[in-house]
Amino acid sequence: MSGSRKAIWAVVGAVVVVSTIAGAGGMAMSLYANHRQKAQVEQTTTAAAAPKSDLARFAVGSLAALSTPAESNPAPEYAFRDRTGTAVRFSAFQGKVVVVNLWAMWCAPCKAEMPTLQALAKTYETNEDLVVLPINVDATPDAAAEAKRFLADHAPLPFYSDAKFQLPFEFPGKGAMPQTIMLDRQGRIRAVMKGEADWSSREARALIDAILAEGGAPPPA
Repeated sequence: MSGSRKAIWAVVGAVVVVSTIAGAGGMAMSLYANHRQKAQVEQTTTAAAAPKSDLARFAVGSLAALSTPAESNPAPEYAFRDRTGTAVRFSAFQGKVVVVNLWAMWCAPCKAEMPTLQALAKTYETNEDLVVLPINVDATPDAAAEAKRFLADHAPLPFYSDAKFQLPFEFPGKGAMPQTIMLDRQGRIRAVMKGEADWSSREARALIDAILAEGGAPPPA
């Protein structure tokens, strides 16, 4: 066989090998995608089978993934920190409806939804019965300082922190980021949103108004 023919067959062989590897890789990716999709379907099915409260009617639009457990458990008595470093617990907010948002600077969806939380806080700014409570979980002083600067651009949102990154695991979302939790006036967990949402949306406001109305507080004008 001449040198030119050998070169041609070498190229053909290389193409076949590369195609085979690529096909195997594509098959592996396909199997992984199918497995992940199946897991998501199973999780959704499990969540759908769990008893829900009447707040489930607000799980629409950007809140479609909202979880509204029929059993309202109390918020954890876990100490986080305010801007000055003072320890704070959720019991300090009893008597108010609280929108707890767990976020971090390394979490892109957390930062993406922050303007909607800012809009929510502005909408209810004159309503003393509602507190929008973002709690940053960045673990290093530099990241926390960056988070403070970021939140300063989203007034009137206050700055609270949990440098131990423990709170996301204390709530039903079990580590989900972002994670937003609705607490009623008794400090009970009424709804949990795992992932990004539009908190300035009509459905978000309807959900909050429903929880506020349980205590007789009128929604904002």
